[in-house]
Amino acid sequence: MTILYVILAILIFGALVLMHELGHYLFARLFKVSITEFSIGMGPKLFQRQNKKTGIMWSLRALPFGGYVAMVGEDGETDDPNALQKKAPWQRLIIMAAGGLVNIITGFILMVALVIGTRDNLGSTTIYGFIPPESSEVALSDSTGLEAGDRVLKVGKVGVHTANELVYEIMRQGVEPIDMTVIRGGEKLLVEGVEFPTFTDQGVTFGDYDFQVYGERPTFANVAKHAFFRSVSTVKMVWDGLVDLISGRYGMEAVSGPVGVTEVIVETAKTKQTANLVYLAAVIAVNLGVMNLLPIPALDGGRIVFVLYEMIFRKPINRKVEGYLHGAVMILLFGFIIFVTFKDVIKLFLR
Repeated sequence: MTILYVILAILIFGALVLMHELGHYLFARLFKVSITEFSIGMGPKLFQRQNKKTGIMWSLRALPFGGYVAMVGEDGETDDPNALQKKAPWQRLIIMAAGGLVNIITGFILMVALVIGTRDNLGSTTIYGFIPPESSEVALSDSTGLEAGDRVLKVGKVGVHTANELVYEIMRQGVEPIDMTVIRGGEKLLVEGVEFPTFTDQGVTFGDYDFQVYGERPTFANVAKHAFFRSVSTVKMVWDGLVDLISGRYGMEAVSGPVGVTEVIVETAKTKQTANLVYLAAVIAVNLGVMNLLPIPALDGGRIVFVLYEMIFRKPINRKVEGYLHGAVMILLFGFIIFVTFKDVIKLFLR
């Protein structure tokens, strides 16, 4: 059965990558950019077929993690009047951004489907009661300022609207005493220095909420609210993860490549909980979108930066310089991917 889960994981990851490349492809076709190849996967070719009408080569490659749309003039000069670099800057901007945005939109759609499918589990931010540890009769957050009936508005300086956001912010910020803004008795109140229990996972310490919240009725308005804020929270979670990685809160052991992602999907699939799998797919989709839109050369976001430069200063950056930057960073990125993949494989065999 494990091989079936692996195939499922590859299909999910591959489908999300395919959606990304389709975003680039559809807008490139819309703006009549010449395309030489649309590849599903990377590495050696397993199958290829050329469309006689468009001249585009459609190929399937051995490594299912990735893909690309090869556009004429993407990284160099050409005489083709329909080359990417011959198109208006605003058109190139849309083409470059389309892949990441499609991934993010896909994540939002999956999150909406998840909330609709689990609408009986809509948690509010109003505290119902506390969960004291076995060694005490009083929960830590209860003894340091929170009360049953409090409706939490902010954790630190971050606003929360659903139980998912509330729990996430406590996990992220609750390793130290934090100020929380609540509505208590109809009045807005700042509760200072609230403390929470903590736990450690893979060498990283998190805050642990020690209360229960009231549920919310699955009305259309509530379902829409939860779908929206859970989607926004997913984007924030990806961004926070990058910040924490750069700041050193997370070590390299927290970074996963295609092998690590596949392993997580497989383990999630084994739980046979469709909601968990949909949530994970949504998170991966948003991750792909946000990561590709980072302003780093070789990524879509880096190419967008160069286009914005051209739009602001009315002249493109030297194409050779841009090509060298993309090439150099691409080598570094491939090296990083190989390192992370090797780490994931070693971790897999050491289990």
